[in-house]
Amino acid sequence: MHDKMNGTSLPKTSFLSAFAGAIVLALVHQYLFFGHGLGVSMPIFVIGFYAYMYAFNRDRCQPISWIGRLLFVVIMMLALTYVLFDNPIFYVLNALAIPALISVHMVLLFGEKRHGWSEVGIIGQALSHWFYQNFRHIVTPFRMFKTAAFRNVKDERKRVLGKVIIGLLIALPLLLIIISLLASADGMFEKLLSGIPEWIGTLTFGSGLPRLIWTCFFTFCFFCYLWGFVQPAPRNTQRETQSSTVPYHETVAIKFDPVITATVLIVMNLVYVVFVVLQFGYLFGAWEGALPEGTSYAEYARRGFGELVMVTGINFVLMISVLKWTEFGSSIVQKMNSGLLYILVGCSGVMLYSGYTRLVMYEEAYGYTYTRYLVHAFMIFLGLLLLIAAVRIHVRQLPLAKYYIVLALVAYVVVNYVGIDIRIAENNLERYRTTSVIDKEYLSELSADAIPLLIDFSRKEHGALDEFLQARLTSMTREESAWPEFNWAKYRAQRELHNYILE
Repeated sequence: MHDKMNGTSLPKTSFLSAFAGAIVLALVHQYLFFGHGLGVSMPIFVIGFYAYMYAFNRDRCQPISWIGRLLFVVIMMLALTYVLFDNPIFYVLNALAIPALISVHMVLLFGEKRHGWSEVGIIGQALSHWFYQNFRHIVTPFRMFKTAAFRNVKDERKRVLGKVIIGLLIALPLLLIIISLLASADGMFEKLLSGIPEWIGTLTFGSGLPRLIWTCFFTFCFFCYLWGFVQPAPRNTQRETQSSTVPYHETVAIKFDPVITATVLIVMNLVYVVFVVLQFGYLFGAWEGALPEGTSYAEYARRGFGELVMVTGINFVLMISVLKWTEFGSSIVQKMNSGLLYILVGCSGVMLYSGYTRLVMYEEAYGYTYTRYLVHAFMIFLGLLLLIAAVRIHVRQLPLAKYYIVLALVAYVVVNYVGIDIRIAENNLERYRTTSVIDKEYLSELSADAIPLLIDFSRKEHGALDEFLQARLTSMTREESAWPEFNWAKYRAQRELHNYILE
């Protein structure tokens, strides 16, 4: 038996077991997801996928680091949101985030250590397993089955038997399609098929055949993805391929002259300081009505908000560029650049706070929505990035990328679990108590997370939302869902709506 770690070969039983495991995982996948929405099926499948990858890759498993544990916790918490919450935005975003994070985690667990977890190259390595490594092994199952089947057969019989098997493999899917079409076109032919085992007679495009195609497709996807880690492409081969197509160029380090950097920072900070000084009068006086002449409360809140956030983002990119690519000059120039960067951070913080204040004022005037709430979260996140960058100005050895990646992962999970719909409902209902203005239609369109809060409000306000809640119950009752789609928020909302409407 060859060395597994060198990716040369594995025992036939291991191959057969891995392919059988891929079939089982694909069957589970089609059972959980074919024709169903996402729910409890998501965490179940994620656990099953990890079990499959570990079962046939345990010998290649790298020592689990703290970032590996953090990634697994983040992935599982995101998967559990499909059980606990019903937010439509994160329903889509998490469906993209979970596979992306899993692919990076697989490289950390089972891949060759070519890049650190905070390096951009690890994304390329993860994509390589999605595409290059995956496509390399499309023919592997056929080759391995051929080797296993013809091991004890003479050469001439091998050729004949191989051609027969290839013909059968080509004819089988065509036969299934043709039989389904003919059975749908002619009742007598369908009746004739009823004498054959029942599952063939009921095979139609609406049920069995799409499931079969789905299972076959994902069987190869799962197996080829696994085998890309078991037998990865030799690194020398990849280098030869790249060198034959791309001419070699020595990488040139990008460095900014410290004097040029200081000049840019001085010019920009002069503009920012003037702007910030003017902002202070409006920023802290707007709540008492000290607004620019001819500007209404709502116009002030709306005007310039996007521009302020964009300028803060530009400042953040500028600051990171200076910290990463500026050469170390004399101690005086270096200290001056550090001081200018602190001024830039301070001005950016004031502009960010100004934009945040404007958004709060705008929400008080026009109400709270998904977009405005997410912008709040982004601004807080950007403020934390600025704080870490400010620390980096003083502590040059601070690994900025690692801190940002960890902060981004934690922040994304927090936003998922903070309950956006509940917060939006609470703030809009609080606004109603002070202004007597409420958008009933928008509240009724919030996800099932907010339904218990709306029921409580309608009960206290003498049925103010009863019409919308009745329509929501009718809509939820009509929805037929299998157990893989189970979602606790929807179940709780439907139960409480039913109890409230029947009171």
